[in-house]
Amino acid sequence: MSDLHVGHPVNQSVVDGLTAQHPDDWLLVAGDVAESSSRTQEVLADLRSRFERVIWTPGNHELWTLPRDEDQSRGVARYMGLVEKCRKIDVLTPEDEYVTWRAPDQEFVIAPVHLLYDYSFRDPGVDLEEALKAAWDAGHVFSDEMLLHPDPYPTRQEWCHARVASTEKRLAEIGERPIIVVNHYPLEEGPVRRMFSPHLGMWCGTRLTAEWHKRFAIHTVVHGHLHMPRSSMYDGVAVEEVSLGYPREWGNRATPFAPRSIACGVGGFEHQDTEAPSRSK
Repeated sequence: MSDLHVGHPVNQSVVDGLTAQHPDDWLLVAGDVAESSSRTQEVLADLRSRFERVIWTPGNHELWTLPRDEDQSRGVARYMGLVEKCRKIDVLTPEDEYVTWRAPDQEFVIAPVHLLYDYSFRDPGVDLEEALKAAWDAGHVFSDEMLLHPDPYPTRQEWCHARVASTEKRLAEIGERPIIVVNHYPLEEGPVRRMFSPHLGMWCGTRLTAEWHKRFAIHTVVHGHLHMPRSSMYDGVAVEEVSLGYPREWGNRATPFAPRSIACGVGGFEHQDTEAPSRSK
C-alpha cells in the first residue's frame, strides 16, 4: 500500500483498521505516509506491531520540509534521518540489505528503492524551462517545487540520477532471482498518461528506469504516487499501483481500501485486472 496521508483523520482511521490476514504477512509501504518525520515513524511503528515485517520507501511528502515541522533537515539529510527512525522500529528501508520473501514454490527478492524524478516525463520536444512555465501557467505544479529540497545536490534531477545509478548496481547484483521492486513512483511513463493534466507527469518518475524490466529480473513493480490504484501488466511484468490517496478520491471508489495481495502464502501471485477512475494528486 502507499499514499496513506494520515494527516487526514479519515485516512488515519483506515490505517488503524489494517490487520494482517496471516501471521506471516509482510507489508510493503510505498511512501507518502505523512509529512512529519516523527509522525511517519509513529505510523510505521504501529504497522510494524501488526505485521511480521514492514518495508518502506519514501514518497515525496516524507521528504518535504514544512516551515512548522520540528525537523528542519533537508534533502539527503532528511531522508537519512527517516532511515534511522525506521531502523529504530525495525522497519526496512532502501538503505538496508534486500530481503527474500519465500512463497511455497518460489522466492522473491524484495527491493525497496528511492529514485525521485527528473522531469523527463514530458514532451521530448519541449525543454524543461518551457515545460515548467506551462505547468505554472496552468496551475498544475507539485508542492515539491517549494518543499522538497535536493541538498546537497544542486537539483532534484542530479539527486535522482545519483539514486538511479546506485540502485542499478544493487539490482544487477541480484542476478536472475525474481525481484519485487517497491518504489513510490512508476518505473515507466505509461501510468502517468492517465492523469488529468499532461503537466503533472514531470514530478512522477524518470525515463532512466523505462528499460529496467528488460535489464533486471523484475517480476512485479509496486508503486503509488498517482492515486489511481490499478493492477496491470507491462511487457509481462506485473505493475501494482497501491495508493489509498486523499478522502475526496477514495471516498468514491466502489470497494473499500485494503492492502494489495502480491505474493500469497498459498503460493503464486494474485493480479486482478482492475482499474480505479482516473484521479490526480
